[in-house]
Amino acid sequence: MSLIDLLTGNTGNQLAEQAENKFGISKNQVIALLAVAAPLIISYLRNKSQDSKEAEALNNALDKDHNGSILNDASQIESRQAEGGSILDHIFGGQKSTVENQLSQNTGISIDKIGPILAMLAPVVMGYIGQQKQQNNVSAGGLGDLLGGILGNASNQAQAQQSNPLNDILGSVLGGGGQSQSSGNPLNDILGSVLGGGNQQQGGGGLGSILGNILGGK
Repeated sequence: MSLIDLLTGNTGNQLAEQAENKFGISKNQVIALLAVAAPLIISYLRNKSQDSKEAEALNNALDKDHNGSILNDASQIESRQAEGGSILDHIFGGQKSTVENQLSQNTGISIDKIGPILAMLAPVVMGYIGQQKQQNNVSAGGLGDLLGGILGNASNQAQAQQSNPLNDILGSVLGGGGQSQSSGNPLNDILGSVLGGGNQQQGGGGLGSILGNILGGK
C-alpha cells in the first residue's frame, strides 16, 4: 500500500470523517490537509533518521507501538490523539507552531483545529511506516531509505494519476511544487481550487518554503 493509497483509501476517509464530525470542518479540507501533512511528517522523520540515535529511537518506537493495527481499526484514530500530540512534539520540535501556522494559512483550517487533526494523523502515519518496516524487514539503519522510498513512490504515483485533485496536491508537494517563491505558489493555487476558493495567500516563505527546504525538491 502506497502513501496515496493510505490517504485516499478507507483509513484516510475514516480519519477525515472523524475530524469532520468532531471539528465541523469539511471532509475535503481535512483530506487536503492530510495530503500535505503526511509527507511533511515523513520528511521530518527521514531527516531525523540520518542521526543514528534518532533512527534507533524511531525503530524502537515503531516496534513497540506502531505495528499498523490502527490502519484496520478506526477507533484508534481518536483514542490515540493524545499520543499523536506527543509524537508531533518530538518530530517537529521547536518548529511545530510554525508548521501549524503555515498549514492553517494554506488550508483555511483555523489554527486551533490544525494541531488536533495532525494529532489524529500522526499515529496513522507512524502505523503505516511501522507496517512498511515490517513488510520490508527494515532495521534502524535502513529507515532513511525506507522513508525516502515512501515519498518517492508517492511522487511517482501522484504524477502518473493526476486526474484526482488529491494527487495534484501530492504531486505538487512531492514533485518540487514546494520550490515556488513568494508569488504564484502552485501549492496554494491547487489547495484553493480543491477547497473551492480556499486560502490563496501568496505571502513570502509560507508552506512552499517549508516544503521546499525539507523535501529538497523531491
